[in-house]
Amino acid sequence: MNPNQQDTDLGQSAEQQDTESLLQAEIETLRNELDQLRAASLLERADLENQRKRVARDIEQARKFANERLLGDLLPVFDSLDAGLAAAGEGPSPLKDGLELTFKQLLKVAADNGLSVLDPTGQPFNPEHHQAISQAEAAGAEPGSVVQVFQKGYLLNGRLLRPALVVVARHD
Repeated sequence: MNPNQQDTDLGQSAEQQDTESLLQAEIETLRNELDQLRAASLLERADLENQRKRVARDIEQARKFANERLLGDLLPVFDSLDAGLAAAGEGPSPLKDGLELTFKQLLKVAADNGLSVLDPTGQPFNPEHHQAISQAEAAGAEPGSVVQVFQKGYLLNGRLLRPALVVVARHD
C-alpha cells in the first residue's frame, strides 16, 4: 500500500468515526427526548385521570345536595305539621288522621331524597347535631342527655341541614 492511499484510508476512517460519533450523539439525544415525551405523556394521562375523578366526585356531591335549598325551605312546613299534630290531642279525628297521613307522606318523600330527622330525646347530647338552648333537672335522666326537643333537627345525606334545639339534663 502506498503512503498516499494509507493517508486516504486513515482520513476516511477518521471521518467515518466522526460521523458515527455524531450519529450516536444524535441517537442518544433523540432517546432522551423520547424518554422525556413518554414521562410527560404519563404525567398528562395521570393528570387527566385525576381531573376525571375530581369531576365525577363534584357531580356526585352536586347530585346529593342539589335539593338542599328546597328541603331546607320545607323545614318550617315540617315544624308546623308537627306542632299541629301535637295540638290535635290524643283523640281520634278525621282531621288529625288526614294531617298525620299528609305528614308521613311528606316525610317519606323527603327521606327518599336524603333527608333524615334528628329527634334525640333520651340520647346523649351531640354538639355536632344538637344545639342546647338550656339545661334542666331531670329525674331518671343521664347527665348530659337530651331531655326535651324544642325543634327537631335534620340531616341531608349525612350532612347537618339544621341542628335540633334541645334541653340537656344538668350534671350534678
